[in-house]
Amino acid sequence: MKSIGDLDNIRASSASRAPFAPSLVSPLFFVGVSFLALNFFALLFALNHLNLSLVAPASASLTLVTNAIAAKIFLKENVDRRRWTAAVLVCIGVYLLAH
Repeated sequence: MKSIGDLDNIRASSASRAPFAPSLVSPLFFVGVSFLALNFFALLFALNHLNLSLVAPASASLTLVTNAIAAKIFLKENVDRRRWTAAVLVCIGVYLLAH
């Protein structure tokens, strides 16, 4: 939102355009939509080849781990030890379910 600016200023300056038009032409928007589509098709592929009892926790653990990594790298958040421990324990749980 810092790169796009205040939404009230955007609405005031462009009455004819949609208020979210700058977001829709941003390259990051297309990257996000691409990753969302990739996630959807990967989940469909996994559900086609594996049991739901394994795919659901694996998908949740992958989401938890990637969120922690993305928060550390892209958002420069201070990801504490408790969050990393939770991610590792969920991964261990999925590993135990798989074997």
